[in-house]
Amino acid sequence: MKIKLVLPCGLLGCILTLFSLFTLVLNGQAKIDTPSGQKISIEWCKDKPTGTISVLNGNLRNIEITKGKGKVKANHFEITSQGTARITIGIDNAHNVPGPGATLISVQTTHSPFSFLLRDVTIKSPIFIPDYSVVVLKDSDQRSFSEVQSTIKSLKLQTKLQIIESEPEETFDSAAKRTQNQTLPVWLGLSRDFRIFELNESMPNAPLQASAITPRFSTAPLTLKGNNNGAIYYNYSIGRGVGVEINTSRQLEEGVMPILHSTQMDDDIEYKSTSFVSLEHSPLTAQTVKGTNYLVADKYSIGHVLSPLQEEIVKTKLQESFDPAEETVLYFQSVITNTGKVPRYAWFKTANLWQKPYIFDPKTGLSVFNNDSVFCVSKLNGNPLPNEEVALLLQPGEKAVFEFYLPHSPVSYERALALIAQSFEQRFLECKAYWHTKLGQGAHIRVPEKRIEEMIQAGLLHLDLITYGNEPDGDLAPNVGYYGPIGTESAPIIQFYNSMGWGEIAKRSLNYFMDKQHEDGSIQNYQSYTGETGAVLWSLGEYFRYTHDKEWIKKIEPEILKACGYLLKWRAGNKIDSLKGRGYGMIAGKVADPEDNFHQFMLNGYAYMGLSRMAEILAEIDPDQSLRLKKEAYEWKKDIRESALNALAQSPVVPLGDGTWIPTLPPWTGAIGPRALYFNREKFFSHGTFTVPDILLGPMYLVFCEVFGVNEPLSGILLNYESELFLQNNAVFSQPYYGRHDWLQARLGMAKPFLKTYYNTFSALADRETYTFWEHLFHATPHKTHEEAWFLMETRWMLYLEDDTTLRLLNTIPHKWLEDGKTIELTNVQSYFGPITVKVNSAINKNYIEADITCNSDRKPKEVTIRLPHPIGQKALHVMGGEYDPKTETVIVKSFQGNAHVRLEF
Repeated sequence: MKIKLVLPCGLLGCILTLFSLFTLVLNGQAKIDTPSGQKISIEWCKDKPTGTISVLNGNLRNIEITKGKGKVKANHFEITSQGTARITIGIDNAHNVPGPGATLISVQTTHSPFSFLLRDVTIKSPIFIPDYSVVVLKDSDQRSFSEVQSTIKSLKLQTKLQIIESEPEETFDSAAKRTQNQTLPVWLGLSRDFRIFELNESMPNAPLQASAITPRFSTAPLTLKGNNNGAIYYNYSIGRGVGVEINTSRQLEEGVMPILHSTQMDDDIEYKSTSFVSLEHSPLTAQTVKGTNYLVADKYSIGHVLSPLQEEIVKTKLQESFDPAEETVLYFQSVITNTGKVPRYAWFKTANLWQKPYIFDPKTGLSVFNNDSVFCVSKLNGNPLPNEEVALLLQPGEKAVFEFYLPHSPVSYERALALIAQSFEQRFLECKAYWHTKLGQGAHIRVPEKRIEEMIQAGLLHLDLITYGNEPDGDLAPNVGYYGPIGTESAPIIQFYNSMGWGEIAKRSLNYFMDKQHEDGSIQNYQSYTGETGAVLWSLGEYFRYTHDKEWIKKIEPEILKACGYLLKWRAGNKIDSLKGRGYGMIAGKVADPEDNFHQFMLNGYAYMGLSRMAEILAEIDPDQSLRLKKEAYEWKKDIRESALNALAQSPVVPLGDGTWIPTLPPWTGAIGPRALYFNREKFFSHGTFTVPDILLGPMYLVFCEVFGVNEPLSGILLNYESELFLQNNAVFSQPYYGRHDWLQARLGMAKPFLKTYYNTFSALADRETYTFWEHLFHATPHKTHEEAWFLMETRWMLYLEDDTTLRLLNTIPHKWLEDGKTIELTNVQSYFGPITVKVNSAINKNYIEADITCNSDRKPKEVTIRLPHPIGQKALHVMGGEYDPKTETVIVKSFQGNAHVRLEF
């Protein structure tokens, strides 16, 4: 629809007409055209560009060579002269107003094709692409490429990544000053057992009417038959209540164990509380914890997918899961002290059913629901609590001990009386020993930043806490928080288990996916997520790189080939000629919650990487199948690359902070540009951000999934424009650990940008006291182990990562970690090269840093690099044990023999 503008007489008429026109434009019902159209110029400073000009949402009127020599035919041009070349193109029916349907011009040259939005061409900020040696100008702008380049350079602008490189190195303290300070509920329980207690205490930035306890079976809250099957929540309270200030702090036992300590000051009265979970009557040991059948745990997790046969198996397992001979019990104790100089009252209320009928018996201290069902036992100074709510006068320095024990499900009077007679201290010591034993297994990591060291250990236990299954050797469901296992989201959990030497736990977790494989070969456990099959195969490949467990791979080879066959059949259905160069041979589906069933780069990246890994692990087991899969993976990779590079040429360039422009890539083939630019008329705001398709589920997965190498031009393009458009403090919005620029930065040794991402992300997403993670930055789903596991894997990459036949150590650690007297120790951490032990000692006051490295397996690396940055950036004067690169602060140990001693002297 074209508008011919005729203004009526009078100012009011003019205003009304302009307003109507503006409304039409905003609604996309009108285009503003000028009689003579528009002209823009494109100038190259080298090469002999040859190609075509195509226009979307507009018409190409003509092409004219205005600098250099050549020829033009229709939309094709060819420059034949050397040196600078310039063409001017005329466009009719352009659409340059904000919103969808903008005029897109594609310059399809033999080398460095690109596209741009016509409305983006301005005199003030011309489209300047130095990597392509080209500039796009208004026709009235007669400046040359070199003149534009000089002008922009004179401004001394910087990209966001360049600014990060010029700033002081990020620390937790510097990040924490600007990021959200999140508070999360705490999950307490026992490994393998799906009976979880969720504790939500009142905190300064999350005040509650009272502290709350929610018993859960995995995700599902406890329900009781006499309560119309309604969900059960318990409340308790210590102190006078919610006031103008809440002086509460929390921490885990020794900073790492799932035992919660909290301190609350209510004027002079101090409440020091401890909460943990143990068994009802058996001593708590690894042998007495039986766990929960993995299918039952799956059934009670959000988003599960069970086959009819699996549903039948669950029915046979329910009774032992929901009517056990022994409950898990939440043990709570508060030691209450009058710290003042005069007598003061303390107040507390024991656990009670929220808005449900029950009876508290002051003679026994039992809280009873529905006849013989006791849901809580309470004590004061070792005796039955005399009333559900108590005011207690304490003399100066006097203490009182308030306790309650809360079975996960109510128990009989007889069992309750046995429970109230138990010793809190004995149960506490058993619980500590139980978690100590867990931490004593496998590898150990010591770093000179206490918070990070604690988060590594606490994180491992947080993952283990909700990895459900029967002990000692059943399948394990590596849950990711409220949700059951997901092939993509459980991947970092399993891989961190491998890294810490928990290979058996990793294998049992992978067995979950293989044993739940569908008849058609697909692996899909969460709703309609279609990326799981490729991601699980990738995790299988990672497991094999750590363990070389040929025996197990032989055992599951039929399932592996079935999964590969499913992917290849799916791919074959998309080998359609009309999709050549824009999705040919690429599978289409959704990879997360958004209903975007397209030829997504993330989906195909995981599928390619999974197929490639299966070719790798079958090489020594089934060479014929390995060779077949290797060829198929190569062809798939080639098709993805072709579609990606074509999409790159069609996607509009965007400005960077240094005045240059750079190409972009959409999240799937067939789209034009980043979805967040709204080239098309649609709405997709989701999960608290506009950026979900482009960065959380976007094309960076092409690099992470090894379709493109870390040093290829496209990888640098993605890193640069994503940092400008989609990152805040180099961290992703909403569910930030879906962004994969962290891995690329680690691989490239970009220490400052990596640390910027690292500290800003976890300081905003994790509870700074208890270390558990939200799923999203807007308080959605707590204890999200997918996010926590990626934090742990980021930490692993910072400390060590593999690069072909090279082991790279401490590639992106902070300079502060090597201040005088500080040490870093990795003891038997697991890698593709076998176990690694590293000890670094900094004696800066004596002018040296030294490191000992051991990796002596039959798979040891050919070369080792270790970065040993001086805390204030000084370069080494003398080096022992390898070749020193002062630019990267790295020592290179060539022809590594299994042991090395490195020493830098300053």
